[in-house]
Amino acid sequence: MARKKTITREHILSAVYEVISTEGFSGFTARNIANKMKTSTQPIYLEFKNMDELRTVFIDRVTSDIRSEVYDRRFTGDCIVDLSINYVKFASDHSVLFKSLFVDEHECGNQLNEFTHDLFNEKVASDEKYSKLSHTVKEAIFINCWVMSVGLASLAASKRAKPKNEEIEKIIKNLIDLSMKHPDVSLTR
Repeated sequence: MARKKTITREHILSAVYEVISTEGFSGFTARNIANKMKTSTQPIYLEFKNMDELRTVFIDRVTSDIRSEVYDRRFTGDCIVDLSINYVKFASDHSVLFKSLFVDEHECGNQLNEFTHDLFNEKVASDEKYSKLSHTVKEAIFINCWVMSVGLASLAASKRAKPKNEEIEKIIKNLIDLSMKHPDVSLTR
């Protein structure tokens, strides 16, 4: 009779979350993940072809969780302001995970940038206030607000600043206004 599998895909993904949340991607090794589960590396390689597949599955899972548990919270009713507030709050509440995902260099950086851009586009497409703006204006708003949000979030994650929701709201609304009036005043991606 075959032994029952005791370490599941979910156990492994939970261990990856713990490792990334405490050590960042520098701790993303089969040995570290196995140590979190108090087992050998064998269960990891039975569930995943390799560490690249595990990383991809983890990023897909964490972005799905962040989308539903973080970015859907409403504070002001303005979808762009709320995205920025949620991003900064996430950085403040989960600083190591935030830095690991959105600041540190790693193989999934471009995937996470695309996730952020796609999420922004989804939000503005379903918002009457922004949906009819030109692509150029939407891109200017995205770039300007993203740069500011990353800066505020980095300061919050490092505990160098504690921006309040009202402060973030004012800053982001000013950037939205600037971007709408002057879409050419923007960084390029």
